[in-house]
Amino acid sequence: MKIFSYLLVLQQVYCFAPIALTRRHCSQLNAEYDFDVAIIGCGVGGHGAALHARGQGLKTAVFSGRDVGGTCVNRGCVPSKALLAASGRVRDMKDASHLESLGINVEGEVTYDRQAVADHAKNLANTVKGNLENSLIGLDVSVIEGRGILAGPNKIKDDQSGKIYTAKNIILAPGSIPFVPPGVTVDEKTVYTSDGALNLDFVPEWVAIIGSGYIGLEFSDVYTALGSEVTFIEALPMLMPTFDREIAKQAERMLIRPRAIDYRLGVFASEVTPGEQGKKPCTIKMIDANTKEHVETIEVDAVMVATGRVPNTKDMGLESMNIETNRGFVAVDEKMRVKTSADGEVIDNLYCIGDANGVMMLAHAASAQGISAVENICGREHVVNHEAVPAACFTHPEIAMVGLTEEQAVERAEKEGWTLGKSQGNFRANSKALAEGEGAGIAKVLFNKETEKIVGVHIIGIHAADLIQECANAVEQGTTVRELSMMVHTHPTLCEVLDEAFKGAVGMSSH
Repeated sequence: MKIFSYLLVLQQVYCFAPIALTRRHCSQLNAEYDFDVAIIGCGVGGHGAALHARGQGLKTAVFSGRDVGGTCVNRGCVPSKALLAASGRVRDMKDASHLESLGINVEGEVTYDRQAVADHAKNLANTVKGNLENSLIGLDVSVIEGRGILAGPNKIKDDQSGKIYTAKNIILAPGSIPFVPPGVTVDEKTVYTSDGALNLDFVPEWVAIIGSGYIGLEFSDVYTALGSEVTFIEALPMLMPTFDREIAKQAERMLIRPRAIDYRLGVFASEVTPGEQGKKPCTIKMIDANTKEHVETIEVDAVMVATGRVPNTKDMGLESMNIETNRGFVAVDEKMRVKTSADGEVIDNLYCIGDANGVMMLAHAASAQGISAVENICGREHVVNHEAVPAACFTHPEIAMVGLTEEQAVERAEKEGWTLGKSQGNFRANSKALAEGEGAGIAKVLFNKETEKIVGVHIIGIHAADLIQECANAVEQGTTVRELSMMVHTHPTLCEVLDEAFKGAVGMSSH
C-alpha cells in the first residue's frame, strides 16, 4: 500500500512538472526579457496557451486579473452545466409518463432546494478554478494577480503593483463580458445577465429572456424545469437565428412548444426597468424591430439579458501599440498575430486569442487558438481550422454542430461549383435511444458529393454534445463519408445514429 501511495504521488508530481527537454522545445529566453511568453488573461484560452508554452520549455507568465478560469469557469459554461444537470434531474423526475414507460413510479411531490442547486454550481466553479490554479503552479507558470496592460512593444504593466514586465512574445486573452443593449437597466437582481443568472438568487414565476441563442435557450431549459414560465424576446423574425434552420425547427418542437414558453419575434426590448423581488415587477417596453413603433409592454418577475457578448479589451493599453479595434474586437491574421486594424499590418510578437478577436467565441476555440499561437511562436506554422471546431447547446435534449449550416452549405456549393449531399440518421431508429425513452431527434450530415468530404453536421438528441466530436475529427482530418461508413460503430450505442447517416450518404443501409 505504501509503494502504491508513493507511486501515486510521483505520478501526480510528474503530471504537473515541467516537461523534460525534447526536440519540440523552443526556449527563447535571454537576459533582455523577463519571460519568453506573457499572457494577459487566464480564462480557458490563456490557461491553454500557458500550459502549451511551458510544454515547449518557454518561461511563461500569466496576468490573471484576479480571475483564474475567466468567464467559462467562473461565470459561464462550467457553472451553467451544474444548473442544467440539477434542473434536468428535476425535469426527469417530474415526467411521470416517461418514468412509467420505464416501469418507474415516483410517489409524492418532487422538490428541490434552490440554494443547494445554486451552491452546486458555485462549488463546481471553485473546484475547477482551483484545478486550473494548481496546474499552472505545478508547471512553474508565474501567475501575476493583477490585470495586464500593454505598455508598448514587449512590455506589460501590472495594474495592481504598477510594475512593468517584459516578454519577447505577448498573447492577449482578455475574454469578453455580457452585452447589454441601450435602454436596458441591469441591476443583476431582477434584471440580470448570465453573470447574475448563475447565482440563482430566486426562481421567478415568469421570466423574460432577451435573446434566443445558446445562452438564452439553456437558461429557458433551467427555468422551465424549476417551474418558471418563460417568454423569449427576439429581435430577428425567427427563434435561434444562428442555428441551422431545420435543427431550429426541431428544437422549437422539442424544447419550446411542450414547455411553458412563449415568444415575441421581430421586436426590440427598447426599455427595461428593474423591479423588486416579490414586491414590484420588471417592466419591458417593446418596439417593432423595423418600424421602431411601440407594440407591447409587459410586466414580469425577472428579465435575463442574453444578447451576446463583447470583448473585454477596454483600458488594456491597445493604443500604446497603435491598435484600432472594431467594436472592441482586435483584428488578427490566421496565425492569431495582432494587426493594427482589419486592413493593417501585423505586429511582431503580439497575438490575440479567444473572444477578444471575435473569430469564434467559444472557450475551446480560445484554447485551440492559444495552442496555435504558441506553435507559431516556436516557428512551427499552424492555423486553426475553425470549421472543424464543434459547438453545443446543453439543453435537454442537447443540440450540437460542426461546420456549415445547410443554408451556408447551399450558398458555398453554388459559389464554388460542387454538389451538396445530405443524409440523416434518426434517434427513433436507435436501440440505445429507445431504451432510454429518448427517441426524438436527428443527426444531419452535409457533404460534398464530388469529394465525399463532410462540410457540416447538426445533431439534436440525447447526448448530442458528445456525439459531435467524431464528426469534428472527421472534418479536421478530411475523412470522407465513404470511409466513415465502413468504420465499425459499437452496438447498441447512440453513435449508430451517425453510422446510419454516414451509410445513407453512400447508398448503404444500416441495420
